[in-house]
Amino acid sequence: MEDFAGLRRFDASRTGFLVLQYISTGHGIDSILGHEMITDRCARISPIPYNRQPNRRRDMPSIPTSTKLLNALLRPTLAGQRTPDRIFNLLLTKAERDANWSAQGDEAFVEDYRRLFHAFAEMDRLTAIGWQAVQADIQLRLQNRLRIRRLHHDHPEIGREKIAAPIFIAALPRTAATLTRGVLARSANHRAPLLWEMVFTDIELPERERRERIKSVAALYRQLSRLAPKFHDTYGFDAEQPWDCSQLLPHGAQHLTRAILPDYVEWLYKRDFRIDYRHLKAALQVLQYGRPPTRWVVEASANLANFAVIREIFPDAKIVWLHRDPVTVVGSMCSLIETSMALHVRGPDRHAIGAVWLKLMATMIERARADRMELPRDAVINVPYPQLDADARAKLPVLFERVGTPWTQADSGRLEEVLAGPGIGRAHEHDLSRYGLTSTDAEAAFGDYPLTIPYMRLD
Repeated sequence: MEDFAGLRRFDASRTGFLVLQYISTGHGIDSILGHEMITDRCARISPIPYNRQPNRRRDMPSIPTSTKLLNALLRPTLAGQRTPDRIFNLLLTKAERDANWSAQGDEAFVEDYRRLFHAFAEMDRLTAIGWQAVQADIQLRLQNRLRIRRLHHDHPEIGREKIAAPIFIAALPRTAATLTRGVLARSANHRAPLLWEMVFTDIELPERERRERIKSVAALYRQLSRLAPKFHDTYGFDAEQPWDCSQLLPHGAQHLTRAILPDYVEWLYKRDFRIDYRHLKAALQVLQYGRPPTRWVVEASANLANFAVIREIFPDAKIVWLHRDPVTVVGSMCSLIETSMALHVRGPDRHAIGAVWLKLMATMIERARADRMELPRDAVINVPYPQLDADARAKLPVLFERVGTPWTQADSGRLEEVLAGPGIGRAHEHDLSRYGLTSTDAEAAFGDYPLTIPYMRLD
């Protein structure tokens, strides 16, 4: 990391990004508050007005005192929201330098990220940490995109790597996706992208460089642990373990876990996600190049709304659709979103969370049901959550048979490891009224879909 004492030019964005880097390397809030150069520079940056939110509820998710102090220190960096194009161009320049590749020829992809960045910049209640997190995330995503494009250019044979019969897990949150991915991805000749590989997608690296990449990603998530312990405890992030593939899908609801972005939401409803899944395929080809052939396991909430796109980009893909009555998970999902937003937004609007996420979840189910009718019967494997939850040891071998993979004694052992791991177990069901919803609202949103689940069988 750069030495703070060696910096000669220190604008608001640079200050915030380096402070977050400083935390990720293990420094505490006290050392930051005592860093004379940082505090002096922050004091010279003109802050944007702080509009205190009226009637703010006191029962918001708990945020550590150190996080509140850091938000206060970084508040002047919010001035960067006034000049989003300038900040975005700086992020793009850094991404090009770090990836050693130009964004020229990829303008449409870049401009889609600029649109997202503008949506965050227009949020008048972003916290300083939220603003810095958005910048760091978009810069890393752009950098990864450019790295993937450079590798395909330098090694044209990467584009000829066949991604054979990948398994896509499609599910609403809280529907045993972690369990299913964990067991499928650990089976022989299967694998899912590891968390660090989705941040730094690359061909086989020398061991020292590989360890540095892993260390860097682990530091990022260690930072998240310090800033929002409850969010980290829920997921148990591990840089060297398989993870949700939203990091390899440029756009989607993953960005709405930070803030409600009305214009971006409407843009998502109209988006053609083929560009996102082509990017995913290009990334998987990089990860497969020069390594033993594998069958990829891809889990992401976006899969649920994109069955037709998945089968167009990956014609022999198997889609594992995990079904659970969505009315039982809406409250829990909204609680997770609220916990994330509490770090990124001052006083998250619970009723807006409820309205936006109920519509998102209902739309995903509606699109999945429509796509399912147009696909070959064996393309989608229905897995009812109640059966999986009641007896995973009996049902997962059946699922393996349906995707064309033999179940072995080793898989039985891996299942026990996954069942004992973080993120597995029955979620607490939260009161819908907290998010301005009723059971009638949820039932109306999902129509007759919940009524079909008891009749499904995984046999």
